[in-house]
Amino acid sequence: MTRRDHPRSTYRLQIREAFDLDAAAAVVPYLRDLGADWVYLSPVLEAEPGSDHGYDVVDHSRVDPARGGAAGLDALSTAAHDADLGVLVDIVPNHVGVATPKASVWWWDVLTHGRESRWAEAFDVDWAAGGGKLLLPVLGEPAAADGTIEGLEVVGDELHYYDNVYPIAPGTAAEGDDAAAVHARQSYELVHWKRADTDLNYRRFFAVNTLAGIRVEIPRVFDESHVEIGRWFREGLVDGLRVDHPDGLADPGGYLDRLAELTGGAHVLVEKILEGDERLAEDWATDGTTGYDALADLDRVFVDPSGAEALGALDSRLRDGDGPDDWHEMILGTKRGIADGILGSEIRRLARLLSDDGRADDRVVDALAELAAAFPVYRSYLPQGAEHLDEAAEVATAHRPDLAATIAEVVAVLHDAEHPAAVRFQQTSGMVMAKGVEDTAFYRYSRLATLTEVGADPAEFSLTPAEFHDRQQLRLAERPFGMTTLSTHDTKRSADVRARVSVLAEVAEEWAATLERLRSLAPVGDGPFENILWQTVVGAWPASRERLHDYAEKASREASSSTTWTDRTPEAEAFEERMHAAVDAAFDDDQVRHEVERIVDVLRPAGWSNSLGVALLQLTGPGSPDVYQGGELWDFSLVDPDNRREVDFEARRRLLADVVAGTVPPVDETGAAKLLVTHRALTLRRDRPELFTRYAPLPVLGERRDHVVAADRGGALVVATRLPVSLEQAGGWDDTVVLTRGGAWVDVLTGRRLEGGHVRLAELLETYPVALLAPADSQV
Repeated sequence: MTRRDHPRSTYRLQIREAFDLDAAAAVVPYLRDLGADWVYLSPVLEAEPGSDHGYDVVDHSRVDPARGGAAGLDALSTAAHDADLGVLVDIVPNHVGVATPKASVWWWDVLTHGRESRWAEAFDVDWAAGGGKLLLPVLGEPAAADGTIEGLEVVGDELHYYDNVYPIAPGTAAEGDDAAAVHARQSYELVHWKRADTDLNYRRFFAVNTLAGIRVEIPRVFDESHVEIGRWFREGLVDGLRVDHPDGLADPGGYLDRLAELTGGAHVLVEKILEGDERLAEDWATDGTTGYDALADLDRVFVDPSGAEALGALDSRLRDGDGPDDWHEMILGTKRGIADGILGSEIRRLARLLSDDGRADDRVVDALAELAAAFPVYRSYLPQGAEHLDEAAEVATAHRPDLAATIAEVVAVLHDAEHPAAVRFQQTSGMVMAKGVEDTAFYRYSRLATLTEVGADPAEFSLTPAEFHDRQQLRLAERPFGMTTLSTHDTKRSADVRARVSVLAEVAEEWAATLERLRSLAPVGDGPFENILWQTVVGAWPASRERLHDYAEKASREASSSTTWTDRTPEAEAFEERMHAAVDAAFDDDQVRHEVERIVDVLRPAGWSNSLGVALLQLTGPGSPDVYQGGELWDFSLVDPDNRREVDFEARRRLLADVVAGTVPPVDETGAAKLLVTHRALTLRRDRPELFTRYAPLPVLGERRDHVVAADRGGALVVATRLPVSLEQAGGWDDTVVLTRGGAWVDVLTGRRLEGGHVRLAELLETYPVALLAPADSQV
């Protein structure tokens, strides 16, 4: 077998010190047996010391020694290629890690030499706004009027601020100088951390001060930040790339063109969030996105539309008039809060670019913040997407008619693709969207936690099978090699948590009553957040006390409605005490634990059915499916870092051996049934690609036809149960049949043989709620 230019599937591995490239090489045989086509690695360039995720690269010139180094990548590549698996690697062109300045090669040089550094142009710094200095928002308290900073001292040729270390430029320190005097002569200035919201003068990744943006649009910066990546392709170590956050770049399309030249036109995917009907730019040199758009569709076809009214009413009742329950109105407010708050410095920099004197006019700042809040997608790519700017202007003007003239003036400039402010606005709008929606509103909107996932529009509650089929056909036509996914390192809840939570739409009234009892037994004092918290608890149950406490703290502080990460008021402290007490009550209070376990018993079987259904549709559907590490068994992970926990591959090897030997496991707590579905679907797709060349809905006849999603993939037939609770309440499948082309079929999950063009679902789905049929006369 020879490797493909495009993967038929991928398996994502999180590479870190505890699971390095050599460890990854050791699991390649298991991945091959599982049926995976390519190995997909998280970032492997040298990252911030101790980083578990790798998105904070500090040295582009080498593979991280802590992750196995060049020898480890060579071992992984050799193992994968010997097993006929391709290798896909995640890269991070937008930013570098600067949490430990001395570890960050380019950053340390810029701090040392300022604008004279050979790397000064690599960073997007507004030197004038900082008075000629790079502002570093790290101080716990502002400097004294005389420049004294408590905790700052000279240590050799370095300035130390507690555990933080910064360089002293040559010739800027003399014997007897105090730390304040030396600090005053540097090309950087340590300032109070709160000034990041207003005065920061370097571009970041979103609002993360320790991730500084770089300018890969400059040829030299591209060349030197991709020198090691280029080696991977020259030496045949890597076959494809996943590009992190291209929306942060000044020119994503131009960057992808350069990347195509560097890699010889290799398989490249972009981590791009598409909103609604938004389409990926046709002129980009990419095979597609990393699949969040597919995730949203796959989730929603398993959500019961009949639950929308009751769950919406519950969400409104819990708010009791405190804040909007309309999704679009909510995000207009949360995005504006981000533009005024943690990204205020970015908005003010835009205003300076629009001024004649380099100062930020307050009305221009106001207008820019309104436009960013109203922007309907992550960004435009002028001249493409100009209509989104016009739409934002219309919404912003309607919302703030007093700013109409200023908005019009600003928009006229932002339409000019060559203007620095237009370029910068395109880089900024996505930051406001990500922080205002994914990291704020997603933790406030409580109608159904399944809906608030990366890339999803919570205003869309569910999809009918017909709507789902239409989108699948469009995906096949537009991006047949794009990735599809269900769980990633960025998802708020894993696919299996969401699959169980989706069942709440089928038992909406029962959930409302259960939540009321939980709120009475363990009151927290924030109705929408309590709904989100308890949905997540029952979705992930059983989970450790520590994991649920960690989730609750992160979710509540991201929501920033009753508590925040920074402003530790007495009211916020009291809220968090009640919140953590509620989590503890799920373990320690018999009544609370009973309520949790009772509703989990209701949800669990249907959740398993949904999990198997969504997995099969993704693994067999249009695009290239990715399995996130460990997700071949039940995986009830929550938001990062919970979803980066270590995976027990040895346990999976043992279970897979049973499956390969022909065992048909039950649908139970072990998750072996999901492993069976994953193995058989991936293997059939890899070894029989001719069975997956098209997408056509299969006709379904009978009263229960709305409870099935069935499609012909070009020879392989895929059948999945939906809305299992109401199906059971209706008495099962009865006489419902799916129509096929006739002939003989074999269900590769059970080995059951079926004849004829009318397949009874009661027979087909007797063992599992899903089926994968292949022609019986073919080699499977």
